[in-house]
Amino acid sequence: MTLFGIAISFVFMVAGIILGGGAIMGFIDPSSIMITLGMTAAGMIVAYSGKELGSLSKIIGKATKKQEIDVQGGIDAILDMANIARKEGILALEDRVKELEDPFIQKCIQLIVDGADADLVKDIMQSDISTTESRHMSGASMLDTMAAFGPAFGMIGTLIGLINMLANLDDPSALGPGMATALITTLYGSMIANVFATPIATKLKSRSGAESLYREVMLEGMLSIQSGDNRRIIEEKLYSFLPPGSKPAEEGSA
Repeated sequence: MTLFGIAISFVFMVAGIILGGGAIMGFIDPSSIMITLGMTAAGMIVAYSGKELGSLSKIIGKATKKQEIDVQGGIDAILDMANIARKEGILALEDRVKELEDPFIQKCIQLIVDGADADLVKDIMQSDISTTESRHMSGASMLDTMAAFGPAFGMIGTLIGLINMLANLDDPSALGPGMATALITTLYGSMIANVFATPIATKLKSRSGAESLYREVMLEGMLSIQSGDNRRIIEEKLYSFLPPGSKPAEEGSA
């Protein structure tokens, strides 16, 4: 949907240009592209280290990939493990570790099985959640920075164009094209921010929030299992994290 949304924005922009009587080639200016894209790239190089910039392509790539966070599936797994722990004991959960694909839950189970107390487990896993969220926010903040640089450097390009235009006031025929070229850089800067950087940053933040919520739910479930809560109590705790109506209706209920 990320790539689809970007493509759709270009389609509507081109359609708007054509329906407004404009010519597509009139909106393509190499010097404006060089100023806006080049200076935005330069600003990013100044603001971030080479290692951080090297990770930017991976960060953008993650936004274009489908990500499914199955909270319901995680809750079901927790409730199954609660039944196993009550019938066979906490140590029986060690056999489930290899069956689970989520490293977060695996780590949590292993700590519990190894005898770590609840406070230690909570501290370690909360640190894991915070570190992961911080890493995600760092990637989103890079795109927020790009979104700020784009329009700013676009405006600089516009000023350059206006200066060039004013320097040639003795040629009235050059005023119109000069003004158009000056404004195109502002358009390019706005496109960098509003078509590309800001939407992707927003998606990354949304995904990070969803992943953090999922991990909070899983951690609460594992701590409840460790404390010996029954299945009904654990179920109520976990669904309290989710919006009303998320809990599946029980069989036989009206």
